[in-house]
Amino acid sequence: MNLTEAMAYLDAHASYDTTGRVESPTIDRIARLMEVSGDPQLGYPVIHITGTNGKGSTTQMVTRLLMAHGLTVGTYSSPHLERLNERIQRNGEPIGDDEFAEQIAALAEIEVISGVRPTFFELVTAAAFRWFADVAVDVAVIEVGMLGRWDATNVVDAQVAVLTNIALDHMEYAGPTKAHIAREKSGIVKPRSAVVIGETEPELAQIFVDAGGSAHFLRGEHFDVVENQLALGGRLVDLRTPTTVYPEVFVPLHGKHQADNAAVALMAVEAFFARPLEDEILREGFAEVRMPGRFEVMGRQPLVIVDGAHNPAGADVAAQVFFEDFDPAGMRYLVVGCLKTRDAPELLGALRADEFDVVLTCTAPSPRGLDSRGLARAAAELGCDEVIECSTPSEACAKALRLAGGDDAILVAGSLYVVGEARPALRRLLP
Repeated sequence: MNLTEAMAYLDAHASYDTTGRVESPTIDRIARLMEVSGDPQLGYPVIHITGTNGKGSTTQMVTRLLMAHGLTVGTYSSPHLERLNERIQRNGEPIGDDEFAEQIAALAEIEVISGVRPTFFELVTAAAFRWFADVAVDVAVIEVGMLGRWDATNVVDAQVAVLTNIALDHMEYAGPTKAHIAREKSGIVKPRSAVVIGETEPELAQIFVDAGGSAHFLRGEHFDVVENQLALGGRLVDLRTPTTVYPEVFVPLHGKHQADNAAVALMAVEAFFARPLEDEILREGFAEVRMPGRFEVMGRQPLVIVDGAHNPAGADVAAQVFFEDFDPAGMRYLVVGCLKTRDAPELLGALRADEFDVVLTCTAPSPRGLDSRGLARAAAELGCDEVIECSTPSEACAKALRLAGGDDAILVAGSLYVVGEARPALRRLLP
């Protein structure tokens, strides 16, 4: 089986990315795949990360801190921006095409043997777990796909279970309150897990404490951000853990919220090693963090930023960073697209779309993408001064660049699908 055949096989299986539906939530199917594979996910320690927002950044920070210690680190995250291989990485490098196809071919045989019909996400998750065992990682950093309890990643036995925060999202599967969502996410906690809790609402944090685990580390009590300052290219932060204060740590990511993610990541790695980190190693790890598609600056004149914010909480943060940290002096352009499952007026409001001079709507490149016309109507109803309908993110980016001058700024947001198409288009269009 080559990569093309592997992708065709995967595409023949049910995919949330395509349908927006999760059929009969269960981990029984992937548990069976793993059992037939010899349970490779139990052969290495795991740091398991959930949360409504920030889990992707936290996953990358944890990965880099572990790599700075000289460990071989497997990282599993989702979704991808441009290539499926991005989801499965060893020391920051995506799995090769041949290796990925090999794993999928093996799983196709296991599907026949087991009689189990897995989903697209379960197959990719299983491929990651198998490959991490094959390449003998020292530790795996696993990002939850959705919620936690019934997520395919939840067949691991996490040495450290991490919660970044709780906000209202995926309400079709959990809710109607944050407490309901927290209970679903707390399903990743295992009896031996050290539990790192970034959520600061006491009643929500308590749900994670009550879920079990061998030790609990709460933000505000055991760890926190002491200082958080804007710096050139990111943030300069002071971080506190139960034993140590780490002063003036540079985190090369934009947005005040990244300090919160850094504190959670640091505490997770301290919990993993059960000791403080050496100062030089900590600084080396954070300095190497990169997050494509998360408030990523792709151009300077005009300023061009892409951010995968796709829910109101994430959109609110993106708008805050754009208007307050960057405070562009010229015209402000918003390229935006989203999925049908999103509340378009709420998302546009969180992005502060009415504060942009021009809003360019596009259809997210997904079967679940909201038509740009519907999004344009929502923008007009919000009070946006000028709204331009475009068919695709590539077209919207090209038009925004034609309109923008050197002092202007463009923000591309609303969906990771939009950002995934926009990034290669912008690389072609920008000088």
